[in-house]
Amino acid sequence: MNHWLIMPILFPAVVAPLLALAVRKDILLARVFSVGSTVCLLLLGLLLMGMASDGTTRTYSLGNWPSPYGIVLVLDRLTAIMLVLTAVLGLCVLLYSINGCDRRGEHFHPLFQFQLMGLNGAFLTGDLFNLFVFFEILLIASYGLMVHGGGPARMRAGIQYVVINLVGSSIFLLALGLIYGVTGTLNMADLAEKVPQIPKGDEALLYTGAVMLLVVFGLKSAIVPFQFWLPGTYANAAGPVAALFSIMTKVGAYSIIRVFTLMFGESAGTGAWFATSWLMPAAAITMVLGMIGVVAARSLGQQASFAALGSMGTLLIAIAGFTAATESAALYYLIHSTLGIAAMFLLIDAVVIRRPGFGDELSAAPKIKHVGLIGSMFFLAVIAVIGMPPLSGFVGKLLILDAVKPLYGWGVIWALILSTSLLGLIGFASSGSILFWKSGECDGELTPTGPTPIALPMVAIGSLLVLLIFLTGAAGPVTAYLDATAAQLFEPHQYIEAVLRPVGAVTK
Repeated sequence: MNHWLIMPILFPAVVAPLLALAVRKDILLARVFSVGSTVCLLLLGLLLMGMASDGTTRTYSLGNWPSPYGIVLVLDRLTAIMLVLTAVLGLCVLLYSINGCDRRGEHFHPLFQFQLMGLNGAFLTGDLFNLFVFFEILLIASYGLMVHGGGPARMRAGIQYVVINLVGSSIFLLALGLIYGVTGTLNMADLAEKVPQIPKGDEALLYTGAVMLLVVFGLKSAIVPFQFWLPGTYANAAGPVAALFSIMTKVGAYSIIRVFTLMFGESAGTGAWFATSWLMPAAAITMVLGMIGVVAARSLGQQASFAALGSMGTLLIAIAGFTAATESAALYYLIHSTLGIAAMFLLIDAVVIRRPGFGDELSAAPKIKHVGLIGSMFFLAVIAVIGMPPLSGFVGKLLILDAVKPLYGWGVIWALILSTSLLGLIGFASSGSILFWKSGECDGELTPTGPTPIALPMVAIGSLLVLLIFLTGAAGPVTAYLDATAAQLFEPHQYIEAVLRPVGAVTK
């Protein structure tokens, strides 16, 4: 049995209580342990990606209980990608947070590690019940991070966020009950075998449960009509927290890809690919609403939040195609949008702490400290997020446009993606001119009320931007790996055999 598979869960699960109990009064030690843990997660992710790159699906059975009776973790190319992305994002956000953001609440570092644990577990788990468990772990941690730093606006947004996710968790449990009642299992591989064999009389219950799962994953992804929670939540969270949350919606997107290619894909019979009929129009509306919000926003936080919403719409359009080409394009855009949106939120936080009295309002103010460096980074991040050439957002949208051509209504999809990109350009051009051009015409210079360290925060933001540039320059090998990942998704028999009939826990 390969014990490396459980380490991305076990490592933060050990470090988080240590941070909460042993070193919570010593911020320096807390930072050392937290950063060290996240670096180890990145190294583990890269190791697991190397293991998965041979196309083998590997499993880890907790307690050595055989599937489908025991808890199983599964590693394939898709899982490895998400583990590395989580660790990279976590490390960059953590480095930025050491600018003093982590001092605003006593439990920032333990909550951060629990968040990473929940994310890694959601990507590794091989059954729906434990997907629910890891959802709850990462959500509980996110509740604490959401209100980090305090304030009435943040508390109101946090309460809304908690209530919405409690509703989602209740629906998730009901869905699991329906599916288990019909099939007698929640193991994903076992379900993939049993769904096509369900008697006609039980199909209604099964697909009611499946639709409820889609609702839950849609809520996590902030897709219409469940998108209303995202703008207020992200705009009111602390900048580093909002940056980390850029991968939270991707958990919903990942779950849609995993569940609806494995369990309700080609072999599902009459219900094959049923998610497309709801997902595609909802994703298109989400994209349009998000980019309209970018133009209408009156603060940088709102603008970045609506950009995150619009990017989820674009991502889910690609996912809803449910072909190898669209899933490969979706994965490229998923990586890009996670890094790009995170960089945007970190830059907004850097602007806010240098604009006392003005915050993130889109209004002219005296010149901020380090305006040249921050303005240049903001320009690069905007180009990436809205999908302008030459950065990865442009490549991602080109891949999506090319992948959807065989789909019915592809012309409408093209028109919506191109027109919403124009809306994003208009919105961010307006805010950029106000912040970095018109503000230069105001007399004086703003003096931050607290310290404004430049080294680690700019290294963190710069690292995200460098990764976006790398994603552009290495588009060829990256898309080749993603093509192989998408092809593996559409060969579910390999996943099923590895989980249910392992040979030494490894099956090719």
